[in-house]
Amino acid sequence: MDPLDDVLALLKANAHVSSALWAGGRWALRFDPPSGVKFNAVRRGNCLLWLDGEAEPVVLAEGDCFLLTKPLGFTLASDRQTPPQPAGPLFASAVDGVARVGADEQVNLIGGAFAFTARAGSLLLDSLPPLIHVRATDAEATTAHWAIDQIDAELRTAQLGGTLVAEHLAMVLLIRILRLHLSHNGGTGWLAGLADPVLVHALRAIHARPAHPWTVAALARTVAVSRSTLAARFKKVIGQGPLEYLTGWRIELAADRIRRGDETLASIARTVGYSSESALSVAFKRVTGMTPRTYRRQAGIT
Repeated sequence: MDPLDDVLALLKANAHVSSALWAGGRWALRFDPPSGVKFNAVRRGNCLLWLDGEAEPVVLAEGDCFLLTKPLGFTLASDRQTPPQPAGPLFASAVDGVARVGADEQVNLIGGAFAFTARAGSLLLDSLPPLIHVRATDAEATTAHWAIDQIDAELRTAQLGGTLVAEHLAMVLLIRILRLHLSHNGGTGWLAGLADPVLVHALRAIHARPAHPWTVAALARTVAVSRSTLAARFKKVIGQGPLEYLTGWRIELAADRIRRGDETLASIARTVGYSSESALSVAFKRVTGMTPRTYRRQAGIT
């Protein structure tokens, strides 16, 4: 099993491609904090990106793209001096999927957003920096550029099913950007574990058989390292031990099944690796702060 596939599927990740932007002359647009994960790609020209809380802007060149993973406001602009106008009204009045600012067509961007379930923070987003900037000059960025080119083509030609195709391509773009981030950054957290040559095999084993009665020794044998090496590596890179990670993933699977509302808690417990509903309840409360029954009520499942 691919842990990244598992997590994106569990989070019900979906993409929305918004209007394109053409800009020229001196211009600046202020964007409210996005509710999900925002992406933009520069198809022509260059501009500046200011992220709230940062003193200096990021220079975006033609072919660059970026991912905003936190709910932070930002500004796109031609220069440092032009006062920004709110972007919302401009995009609300877009014609044929294109918003325009300024008197010329010097800069072109396409963008959109990704939405996830409420558990996205702890599973995916908390381990990411606020901004992931993919430069056109990055040798490994070819596949991300391909996805952007195809999204642009679908939006411009307006063929049958083009919006749906563009949204699926945006999901490809998200995965490519996450892969690029993993290839360039060590860091810590669950995603860093996927880039570790030892931990990735342990993570795949857990995701392939989450209900298996794993022990640290059994996982260590699976990846051909000692128990102490595996435990230390998990702690250093992911920030928790192997069995802590296993428990957390089981609880995510249980929470997903609870949200579906078509199984008993006893059945869910057995499916994710617990011998009884009470055993699941203890682990569930330890991880989420509430019992499965409380979680079920809050999810609106009766």
